[in-house]
Amino acid sequence: MTKAIEQDVDVLSSDQGLRYLTANDWALMIDKASRVHFTKGTTLVERGKKLDGIFLLLKGSACVLLPTRSSGRIIGPGEICGEMSYLEDAPASASVVVEEDVEAYHIDRSKLQALFELFPHLASRFYRSLAMNLSRRLRELIGPAAEGLARNAKGSS
Repeated sequence: MTKAIEQDVDVLSSDQGLRYLTANDWALMIDKASRVHFTKGTTLVERGKKLDGIFLLLKGSACVLLPTRSSGRIIGPGEICGEMSYLEDAPASASVVVEEDVEAYHIDRSKLQALFELFPHLASRFYRSLAMNLSRRLRELIGPAAEGLARNAKGSS
């Protein structure tokens, strides 16, 4: 693995991202991904439009704009967007607008599915990571009480 890819893997392996993926998983995914750049103000994901894959943020930040909330959630390096559209094979439920120039990896659906067919354990770790991310984000929407319950349950196990 090159030094540049190792650095990208370090960013993508954050606790906010797909935490159950291994360094080898990341190398496989990065190999199939395209590196993309977006400038401030660009709409990365448009609500109501179907995406052809997911984005893994390396640098910069973006704001997830939910139709039911007055303020958005900021995502940054190591985080994913487009995952709900990917999971449901449906149009995006929120828009994501670049706040600070973004550098990311984009992996399209067909390449990701092909990887999962070749490496079922990668698929298992990927989907487990997505489930954890979505659970965490839902708890953030529900509020501090739900986050406290999750921490208490984690500490007692």
